[in-house]
Amino acid sequence: MIFAKVIGTVVSTQKDPKLTGKKLLLCKEVDHSGKPLESYHVAVDAVQAGEDDFVLLTYGSAARMTDLTKDAPIDAVIMAVIDDVNVQESA
Repeated sequence: MIFAKVIGTVVSTQKDPKLTGKKLLLCKEVDHSGKPLESYHVAVDAVQAGEDDFVLLTYGSAARMTDLTKDAPIDAVIMAVIDDVNVQESA
């Protein structure tokens, strides 16, 4: 799983029929504190995420395991909106 922040939307009028009706969001990977990293992903939104939300992504074959994405030609899916992250500092 990948921490990411939704930074925008992707609009495509010409696409595979199995993508019709699916919201595509542009996500930037972040670390556990929300600091931006280098990688971007276009992900299908399976959980009604919105811009500026921190989310969990999965990619590869695992991305095609949600009810919304089963058998669709996708590589990344947003499967959770993050409410909070607690990191326990080591002593």
